Amino acid sequence: MLIGIKPCISAELLSVLYRMGHGDEIVLADAFFTGDSLNSRVVRADGIRIPDLLDGIFRLINLDSYVDDPVVMMAPSKGDSLDLEVEKRYREVLDRYWPKTPPIQRMERFAFYERAKKAFAVVMTGETVKYGNIILKKGVPPVTE
Repeated sequence: MLIGIKPCISAELLSVLYRMGHGDEIVLADAFFTGDSLNSRVVRADGIRIPDLLDGIFRLINLDSYVDDPVVMMAPSKGDSLDLEVEKRYREVLDRYWPKTPPIQRMERFAFYERAKKAFAVVMTGETVKYGNIILKKGVPPVTE
């Protein structure tokens, strides 16, 4: 185990995060998402909730500051209700690491699927909340001296 890396970040996920370039996207998908049907690079994180993964991921990467929507979630389908606590929990983790990130945007379900097809990877989680899927766009690491 490496120091400073949360145990929920598997070696496979760590490798994916490392290989992603600026502007690449990663989908953190709920347990019901059609990850294998949409993307050829799927990482399993069964049993792990998305807020825990966000906490581990945001320690390792920053978000793209050159776009208006570096964080996107799926919008509810017509007639469905949205649990606003889900986004609130994600935002709390986001604000701990990258508080200047613009508001989380919502994307229509089928447009979200199309974006997931083009993502660098899809992480299948143990998340069970409705409309808990989220896309993160990786940024350029801050310059350190």
